[in-house]
Amino acid sequence: MPGLLNGRRVLVAASGSIAAVKTPLLVSALVQAGAQVRCVLTASAARLVSPLALATLSRQPCLQDKDQWDPVRPRPLHIELAEWADLVVVAPLSATSLSRWVQGDGEGLLASLLLACECPVLAAPAMNTAMWKHKAVQRNWNLLLDDPRVLPLAPEGGLLACDRLGTGRMSDPVRIELAAASALLQATSQGLLKSDWRGKHVLVSAGPTLESLDCVRVLSNRSSGRMGVLLAQAAHLRGATVDLVHGPLQVPPSWLEGLQCHPVVGSAAMDDMLQQLQPKADAVLMCAAVSDVRRTSSSVVEKLPKQQLIGSMEGGWELVPDLLQSLVGRRSAGQSVLGFAALTGSDQQILELGRQKLQAKGCDLLMVNPVDRLGQGFDSDQNSGWLLGPGNHHQVCPLEDKLVLSHRLLDRLLEINRTT
Repeated sequence: MPGLLNGRRVLVAASGSIAAVKTPLLVSALVQAGAQVRCVLTASAARLVSPLALATLSRQPCLQDKDQWDPVRPRPLHIELAEWADLVVVAPLSATSLSRWVQGDGEGLLASLLLACECPVLAAPAMNTAMWKHKAVQRNWNLLLDDPRVLPLAPEGGLLACDRLGTGRMSDPVRIELAAASALLQATSQGLLKSDWRGKHVLVSAGPTLESLDCVRVLSNRSSGRMGVLLAQAAHLRGATVDLVHGPLQVPPSWLEGLQCHPVVGSAAMDDMLQQLQPKADAVLMCAAVSDVRRTSSSVVEKLPKQQLIGSMEGGWELVPDLLQSLVGRRSAGQSVLGFAALTGSDQQILELGRQKLQAKGCDLLMVNPVDRLGQGFDSDQNSGWLLGPGNHHQVCPLEDKLVLSHRLLDRLLEINRTT
């Protein structure tokens, strides 16, 4: 997230887990995104990753326990670092460092730093599955979840360094970078993080759908799924449980970590999955770019000769039902719905068509965004447009990173819920 991290002061700390070998990747990514980075290693982590490597990547000395009480320093190092950082990222967070943190044990540079800092802290644990599931570790983790300055990234499932298949793998550095940008966006001046979606269940659709022309060719659109996935991650990072129904995506796979993903291909499969998941959702965010037409019968099972393609498209097709309108029609009391409309034309044309669509679809909010302008919309990092709401109200959304827009939309949805 280059623009969002530019100039921000990020302290990256690694404790004793084999996942520390990934820490240099994280440091490199943050530096390339424009962040000022300083690094801290515990004694155990320094056996797994080179302090020289982190110093070289960050362009700053890599600090360890032996540096904490250097007599040439005019102030305690852990206080200096705590006051310097806009964000602290502990990746990986070991069982030992987690225990010291929640118990208030300040032994060592990292432990004392975590007790002294008043900025947000991103915690990314990594350990063996049995260790992670141990009652003592889970008790400590649950204590950490109640800290309003902590953004927790629970470990993922997969093949671990100990050859075990299970939960305990540290979040991917790409996802940690995304979470770091999100934490800096939502942090208050007191260093507190928004957890205003905690306890809520959110249903998000994202990406394009594909309709078969034959067994090889498809009809689709240019949606990458980036907007919907970032909406899902923003809601999850603010505490929500998120179901993501998505077509084929063009985003980093690690952006799906932490989400309950339901991949589909066609519009019919997306509709079926949304119907299954909608009843338990507190909010539905319909961001998918659903195909407008589909075959009335099953797909052609062989590849059609090129000369037959046009003829095969002249009949046997139908309009895809409006999935957003159907969602609104069957929603339960108190369930909020946000829709998206990708439009072209002048500002006035888009606004007028958007108001017509809002009235026809009946959703609470409709984000209308131009897709005929360079550097925004489909397959882009940025988006802009107008957020339409009740009473002919509209809010201008300036051109900005899609993660920023995601948080803006979540804020507005909460405002709608509070006033209804």
